[in-house]
Amino acid sequence: MSTTVLFEYPLNEKMRTWLRIEFLINQLASSTTIVDSLSALTFFRNAAELLDVFERGELRTEIVKELDKQQQKLRAWAEVPGVDMNVVHTLHDSLKSRSAALMAAPRMGQLLREDRLIGLVRQRLSIPGGCCSFDLPTLHIWLHIEQEKRDRQVALWMASLSPIREALTLILDLIRQSGAFRHQTSLNGFYQDNAEGADLLRLQLVLEDSLYPQVSGHKSRYAIRFLPLDSEHGEVPARLDFQLACC
Repeated sequence: MSTTVLFEYPLNEKMRTWLRIEFLINQLASSTTIVDSLSALTFFRNAAELLDVFERGELRTEIVKELDKQQQKLRAWAEVPGVDMNVVHTLHDSLKSRSAALMAAPRMGQLLREDRLIGLVRQRLSIPGGCCSFDLPTLHIWLHIEQEKRDRQVALWMASLSPIREALTLILDLIRQSGAFRHQTSLNGFYQDNAEGADLLRLQLVLEDSLYPQVSGHKSRYAIRFLPLDSEHGEVPARLDFQLACC
């Protein structure tokens, strides 16, 4: 059975930011057990990048708007004959509670931004090797305290991200589910189409083809060029079958 690889491409700046936040929070969630400087710097680097993303634009406002937009879509779905109203009501309640939790939460990333240890590490991350024990004795001693204390601290940091994480997870799930995968064919490694009103492109390619997509586009039109992983010897077939969802 062929292995497929999923690629996602945002069609607007809002979606670009959301995908980056999702990626960074998932990275953080995968590195919460901090046992040494390597695992600590993996966590702190992702936390610093997440805070940088949080500082751009009106994120909370945009996410709350999207939660409201998805509720409006559900109200339209409720008019469709034969729709499962239990699912509609459950989703509606989830959207409403996520919106309320996000509005009630402090400024996004505030707990991480105000934490002294995160602040000290963040200042040193741009310096090559700048997080050595002699540069950051605070981090060095923190790595020697009891594991249970460190775990509690990390759990507190992660809990502060729950409102944004839960709201964004629900939004992205609904957007991804809004477009079905369809069989498409590119000619000489090129494919283009319209994407009026869409936020996200999702492509599935067969791993054995050793190709990846280079996508350019915006909210109304996009183009995909397929390129070989091996730029010297790889080839792109004249006709390439792939799966595409426009969400």
